[in-house]
Amino acid sequence: MQDKDLVNDVLAGVKSSLSDYARAIAETANPQLRQTLTQLRNECEMFQYQLSQVAVRKGWYVPAQPASEQEIAQVRSAFQG
Repeated sequence: MQDKDLVNDVLAGVKSSLSDYARAIAETANPQLRQTLTQLRNECEMFQYQLSQVAVRKGWYVPAQPASEQEIAQVRSAFQG
């Protein structure tokens, strides 16, 4: 397996884990468990970010172009109203 494929597989798995953490946090009533899950999710997000930066540096992933100010304003307006 190539490094690029391995990184993409790990990133896909981490993305799934982040969704699972979000769901579990939303459904947890116990404050200590909620805090633990939040901490684990935050660590998972940091790992995802760091690994995605490796993929970008190696040219394995090209992120989308930054949104324009107009696009940002449209999205902000849609969620505020």
